[in-house]
Amino acid sequence: MTDLKNIRNFSIVAHIDHGKSTLADRLIQETNTVAERDMKAQMLDSMDIERERGITIKANTVRIDYVADNGETYVLNLIDTPGHVDFAYEVSRSMRAVEGSLLVVDSTQGVEAQTLANVYHAIDADHEIVPVLNKIDLPATDCDAVAAQIEDVIGIDASEALRVSAKSGVGIRETLEAIVQKLPAPEGDVDAPLKAMLVDSWYDSYLGVIVLVRVIDGQMRKNDRLRFMSNDTIHQIDRIGVFRPQMENVDVLGPGELGFITASIKQVRDTRVGDTITSEKKGTDTPLDGFKPAQPVVFCGLFPVDSSQFEDLRDAIDKLALNDASFSHEMETSAALGFGFRCGFLGLLHLEVIRDRIEREYDIELITTAPSVVYHVHMRDGTMEELHNPADMPDLTHVDHLQEPRIKATILVPDDYLGDVLKLCQDRRGVQLDLTYAGSRAMVVYDLPLNEVVFDFYDRLKSVTKGYASFDYVLTGYQQDNLVKMSVLVNDEPVDALSMMVHRDRAEQRGRAMVEKLKDLIPRHMFKIPIQAAIGGKVIARETLSAMRKDVTAKCYGGDATRKRKLLDKQKAGKKKMRQFGKVDIPQEAFISALKMDG
Repeated sequence: MTDLKNIRNFSIVAHIDHGKSTLADRLIQETNTVAERDMKAQMLDSMDIERERGITIKANTVRIDYVADNGETYVLNLIDTPGHVDFAYEVSRSMRAVEGSLLVVDSTQGVEAQTLANVYHAIDADHEIVPVLNKIDLPATDCDAVAAQIEDVIGIDASEALRVSAKSGVGIRETLEAIVQKLPAPEGDVDAPLKAMLVDSWYDSYLGVIVLVRVIDGQMRKNDRLRFMSNDTIHQIDRIGVFRPQMENVDVLGPGELGFITASIKQVRDTRVGDTITSEKKGTDTPLDGFKPAQPVVFCGLFPVDSSQFEDLRDAIDKLALNDASFSHEMETSAALGFGFRCGFLGLLHLEVIRDRIEREYDIELITTAPSVVYHVHMRDGTMEELHNPADMPDLTHVDHLQEPRIKATILVPDDYLGDVLKLCQDRRGVQLDLTYAGSRAMVVYDLPLNEVVFDFYDRLKSVTKGYASFDYVLTGYQQDNLVKMSVLVNDEPVDALSMMVHRDRAEQRGRAMVEKLKDLIPRHMFKIPIQAAIGGKVIARETLSAMRKDVTAKCYGGDATRKRKLLDKQKAGKKKMRQFGKVDIPQEAFISALKMDG
């Protein structure tokens, strides 16, 4: 067990692509934690999807031994966190397990929206923050300007900011020294009753559930019997160890240490993230504060393409939900799609990642319905219902008014693109709250309806600013607006998966765009298909998909015109009958493409 004063627990926070994972790689390499032959880029990103997309999705930990210049050996526990706004919950959770943060800022790009968001998580957790200016080997680097920007925008003293190049390894030794000198040691009492925080848990097919813990007080050893306080279950430790990044068994974990335990836990739902773990006999009575649960903001339905895979899907979703506390789910059925789940996510990237993981890791093909947000439906009798799926909209005669969620969006954008960004926000029914300058870039703050942001706001923002804008948002609450449910009918049949809530002033424009798009996306059938958008009983837009035509008169040559007429009438009658009983197949791609509105 390590002496408390020689432990440092810290996380690396930064905007997307500012070099968190690369810096973690260099720290691991500099301290010879991993043999040179086993070293690879993005060492801590273990999922295929993370390596493929080049992003961090799960916060990962590693324990590093470092011999400082003063000759003492320090144990450094590092957590590499995600940068994307959709995984902010993962960041705030990791912050609670450590005492300090390295704030990495790209010295060519400066402070971005997620830099601010993530540094606020660190400040909320009372962290000591060490600024690090990365990418100093690039020709466009401007360390002095970026240091001044950190002081102006965030208000942290950056006069002694470390200057490093995580790619080439410049300044890594200085970074390790700064971690030891500037970050505080953890506090804790080895003789107090055991109190440990459950930071994360995931399922392993060989070991059962693996639990990542941060010990606050007391110590845990192999074969100890532990009590999980939130659901009062008792488990006996089988293995106890630390990540270097591979698992390594140890005899004991003491105060201030981060490590893992396995205890033959079969169900991930027994290990709630943020729970307090204590010993069965001499346990503590006061649990830790835990984390406030994440509020999902985007909902969509996930259905298996092959309905016999429903049980496999249930199993896959249960396992993912254990490991990702910000993902919620409940069962639902749909007339067109059969049995599936209504799932809640923190954003569209989160939705894509979960969908990809289910398809890859569990080999289940999925149909995803239109993403939607949660509306508050206020009834005439004074009650309020939450509406997750526009298809479940109650009868309008009982509804008094609807409220939609609003967000406060912070966008950092170079001056040249400011006009385009303001226009984009106005088009999405935004209200400007603030416009200030951080160096040469404008910082725009807007109040926007979340349902306008959910679909493709981020993509549009990136395209109008050539990728230079950065965006972050927080939910602010609910506000009443003139919202209506728009249904889409194909061949006079309503398609549940495409119904959506829209603002009444925008309904016709949205409806027209939707039916025009579907006309291009639905393949032609042997009969003509009307595609309509309607509000209640009123059709607001219509397109007709013409039929594939077989030339039935090809075999007629010369002779009486009535023969041709007879054949054409027979074909017409057949098509009419087909249209009555014919089933229209809408391909999965059509659902997804139809929802990206402003293409």
